[in-house]
Amino acid sequence: MLNNSGNVVNFSVSSVKREELSAIAELEKLCFSEPWSEESLTLLLGDKATGFVATEANGRLVGYVGLVSVLDEGQITNIATHPDYRRKGIGKALMERIFEYCKEKGICYLSLEVRDSNKGAIALYESFGFKTVGIRKNFYRFPVEDARVMTAELN
Repeated sequence: MLNNSGNVVNFSVSSVKREELSAIAELEKLCFSEPWSEESLTLLLGDKATGFVATEANGRLVGYVGLVSVLDEGQITNIATHPDYRRKGIGKALMERIFEYCKEKGICYLSLEVRDSNKGAIALYESFGFKTVGIRKNFYRFPVEDARVMTAELN
């Protein structure tokens, strides 16, 4: 993969560690108008939740995904890729890891919300079998926008 400068981006995907929460919180601020706080992100270290990070070879956190689960259902809380590293396969790698995790844990149904205008994310989710099942009117603020509710069944 290449970064914006044309350099190769080598990254690995691993489970979230407590010491990565501040970097994830910073990525949230960079990517979302209503970012999760570092305190809220501690959820990803619990029994009913998990998270994975994408880390560049030099140790820089370049993406993450979070998942909350109950029984055999999972909700993707957020997926973010650093703006300098978008369209490099990081989001896809994170989604692949979440799907692997779900299969390991017996999770067979996933859901998420996504801004209706976020066509790139919607295309990524659709490539993993997600389908739009509803709209949450005015779900997002800053700016106000509807959310698509998308679901996928895992075999």
